[in-house]
Amino acid sequence: MTVDQPKVFGAPTRALSIGLLLTVTMIAFEALGVATAMPVTAADLDGLSLYGWAFSATTLASLLGIAVAGGQTDRHGPARPFAVGLVLFAAGLLGAGLAGSMPVLVAFRFLQGLGAGVLPPVVYASIGRSFDEGGRARMFALLSSAWVLPGIVGPAVSGAVAEHLHWRWIFLGLLPLVPVTAVLALPALHRLGAPAVRAPETVVSRRRAPRAMQLALGAGVFTTGLGLHSVKGLPLVAVALLLAVPALLSLLPPGSLHAAPGLPAAVASRGLQTFAFFGAQAFLPLALTSVRGLSPLEAGLVLTAATLTWTMGAWVQERRGARWGRHVLVVNGLALVTVGIAGLALVLVPSIPVLAGAAAWTLGGLGMGMSYSGLSLLILAKAEPGNEGVATSSMQLSDVLGVATGTGVGGAAVAAGEAFGWARSSGIAVAFAAAVASAALAVTAARRIDRSAGRTWWPAGNVTAEAGGASTRSV
Repeated sequence: MTVDQPKVFGAPTRALSIGLLLTVTMIAFEALGVATAMPVTAADLDGLSLYGWAFSATTLASLLGIAVAGGQTDRHGPARPFAVGLVLFAAGLLGAGLAGSMPVLVAFRFLQGLGAGVLPPVVYASIGRSFDEGGRARMFALLSSAWVLPGIVGPAVSGAVAEHLHWRWIFLGLLPLVPVTAVLALPALHRLGAPAVRAPETVVSRRRAPRAMQLALGAGVFTTGLGLHSVKGLPLVAVALLLAVPALLSLLPPGSLHAAPGLPAAVASRGLQTFAFFGAQAFLPLALTSVRGLSPLEAGLVLTAATLTWTMGAWVQERRGARWGRHVLVVNGLALVTVGIAGLALVLVPSIPVLAGAAAWTLGGLGMGMSYSGLSLLILAKAEPGNEGVATSSMQLSDVLGVATGTGVGGAAVAAGEAFGWARSSGIAVAFAAAVASAALAVTAARRIDRSAGRTWWPAGNVTAEAGGASTRSV
């Protein structure tokens, strides 16, 4: 069968497509650039004690933005929350770039995270409403590609700017992109308007903002508890769970925590996926440099290779998903992630060449590309008409929490190993083991997304989207 190529850059959607891609590129450059320059920033502002909070504040604020943006998009259309997100993001950039102390920087990083949290659900929901199934696949592949250039040149450019100009320009230099993004995307988003079919407002939907605040508070306490790196943090972790779990249950689709079939299983798969991949990625440089003696540059090349194969995997999903089945590629992509992380642990064995673990990690990157964009497509396909914003908001919440808990649990494992006098490789091995377990659970959850899918392993020949179990819906 032949698959028509979606024209995402055709006249009706050209400005929208470019605007959304520029939005993601801008966020990517900011995230990667700030991470590279933050040591210089903290030293200049004499604020190393608040170094972690420069990142945690952004993550916690993004939870608020994500939770609120979805409902607002479904209720009022995407233009209003998108504009608010851009304003908050720009205000955060400006304030952080002019900050005279580390507490002020952290405060504006919170504002910046709030804006950055609002934007992704709007982008995803707008794609769901603007394109058919093939167009969505093309857009998600392009969004993955939008991270490649920032991933390759962003850290180097940021380091050069911080060293030869000033770290402030890493924040301030991105400001001109904000009005350009607004001019391109806002008119098209305004034309989309509110959904023709609007989901009924419920008590739960009206409480998304306070529940999101409760979730962010719980996540902050959880991070603080793990950060103590001792049994003294266990009471804080317990309090965090009491705060966060009820809030999370009200913000995710019912049944998400036990991966009920359909949308809940897709949302659960996303959180388990990001826990696994980013929980392993956070400690890969540590393993390569402190255990195997590689330079930071060599470790960075391993990370970059996985970024490139991630993009390749997203294009496999775009090119072959309609033929083989979105669900098929998601399940098998997550299986590759599981194998990739398990193989990555080989870098901890001195007798095995580093290239063996690096090759496994690039395989994991390929699996992430196939499954990450595929899950986005399945979640949009499973969302009720008029409820795309809340569905993608749930996906983003699961996404962010997966990253936060994956890195937090891994960090606690490494810190515990140091406290008990283990070899550093032992603590990292525990972090990798937790990531492998989460990836395996993601495979199990993903197989529950569509129980009518039948076979969900590699197809022997051409398999239609219906046989692959991907529920598609034209918008």
